[in-house]
Amino acid sequence: MDGNLSPSAPPALREYYRIMSEGPEAFGDGSTLRPLLSERLDFTGAMAGHRPDATEGFLQGVSGFIATVEGLDILREVHDESSSAVLYDAAMPGGNVRFAEFFTFDGAGRIDTLHVHYDGADYLAKGGR
Repeated sequence: MDGNLSPSAPPALREYYRIMSEGPEAFGDGSTLRPLLSERLDFTGAMAGHRPDATEGFLQGVSGFIATVEGLDILREVHDESSSAVLYDAAMPGGNVRFAEFFTFDGAGRIDTLHVHYDGADYLAKGGR
């Protein structure tokens, strides 16, 4: 799996995609990902909807993604001093699913907001959970 971002990506984001691409062993119980997230992650996703205080829920939900994804192909990334956008294809058991993720970071460099755009029906049809 290759979830590597360029050196211009914020450190928290490079670590986030490393964990996402290295599978359940890297994720473990979520304790490796937790320090990268603000205490009150503002999350929006195709299946979860908008969750303004979603740190715990996100950690639970992302474990299903990590357990089923077979690889990440980073297609495009854009970064500035307080936000990032990443476009990638996730290889799932039934084929690729395209994701666009938009991030903002808090003053400590942790992920403060995450808005994920993808086709939820396609994700489920290709083996996502």
